[in-house]
Amino acid sequence: EIVTFQWIWIGLLIGGSIGAAMSIWMPMTAMPERTALSHAFGALAAALVGIAEYANYGGNMGQLKVGALGFEVMLGCLTFTGSLIAFGKLYGVVKGTPITFKGQNFFNMGLLLVMIGSFAYLAYDPSAAMAFYIMMTLAFCFGVLLVIPIGAADMPVVMSLLNSYAGLAAAATGFVLGNNVLIIAGTLDGFSGFILSVLMCRAMNRSMNNVLFGAFGAVSDSAASAATGTMREVSLEDVATQLAYAKQVVFVPGYGMATAQAQYAVRELANLLEGRGVTVKFGIHPVAGRMPGHMNVLLAEANVPYSLLYEMDQINPDLPQTDVAVVIGANDVVNPDARDNPKSPIAGMPIIEVDRAKSVVVLKRGKGKGFSGLENPLFFKPVTGMLYGDAKSSITNLSQAVQEV
Repeated sequence: EIVTFQWIWIGLLIGGSIGAAMSIWMPMTAMPERTALSHAFGALAAALVGIAEYANYGGNMGQLKVGALGFEVMLGCLTFTGSLIAFGKLYGVVKGTPITFKGQNFFNMGLLLVMIGSFAYLAYDPSAAMAFYIMMTLAFCFGVLLVIPIGAADMPVVMSLLNSYAGLAAAATGFVLGNNVLIIAGTLDGFSGFILSVLMCRAMNRSMNNVLFGAFGAVSDSAASAATGTMREVSLEDVATQLAYAKQVVFVPGYGMATAQAQYAVRELANLLEGRGVTVKFGIHPVAGRMPGHMNVLLAEANVPYSLLYEMDQINPDLPQTDVAVVIGANDVVNPDARDNPKSPIAGMPIIEVDRAKSVVVLKRGKGKGFSGLENPLFFKPVTGMLYGDAKSSITNLSQAVQEV
């Protein structure tokens, strides 16, 4: 029931101003962090509506309506804290690698059972305020515990799953308030996010349970193949010569391109190579980056034609005929262990098979491991050359060097 529009207009003004400021001043490279915050705000709004409704009407509500309200608050609270942890991992204020402790899955399962039990009792007895507040508190805690054991490499799946939770919370809010628009929009959002999560898990050849409870990245190196040899560093001039005289070059972007904000520099280099008659393609892995479609968004921002973007299944057959494959800040999505080592934690995950190219150049800040914490045998192969440094600076310098060839 709307008593006065005054607070509604004030809320719209404040929320709209915050949203406008975020969209204007947050760079495109911070899109995953912004999306995580949006999920958090949406989920918190749904939870607060449910909390206010229960505080006002409590036991006077019917069992069915209280059940929907409890579902809304439970999902909203855990999505809020889970999204904040996801934001922290993406922004770097929370450790990106999985945070685990002994008996974590059993503890989480016990907490989940108590939370669901409180929800069930609340639906049975709408006047049980203690059950409501226990459920709410445990939901806040469960959101944190659900996301901390998930590595940053799995953030695309987590982001789409949190989007699904936020949508379902909004749908439950619509049911509580009798708002059909919220029910329809929330249901569409919830199921589309869930379907996207399933599709991304299939793209990694992993189950949802493995993503949520597998603590991917918290494994010892003994499970991975022991990389032999040394990383071969190459000079800027050598790479420029390779690119200038190549017939086909494939760029494989990853999260490192996003952090370096190198998409415009990559586009300039691609234009330069095309001007010399080189065939240029971009190989896009479905889970590259930290949210669904992350690389596509960044390359579209840099006005890279969509015709140059090739999905993993499209680009892999072309790689044996590719003269130079340029890996820009990608790691796990080009790790041949996923294909060759059945004991690897990422075994079976489809990859962009850059190691089949005639020559590979990897742009990397240093010799450290990726977010999964696994060593990448690609970096030690004879066909691979390592070009260390900031990706944006390296590519800008490459463009200048190519012009001088």
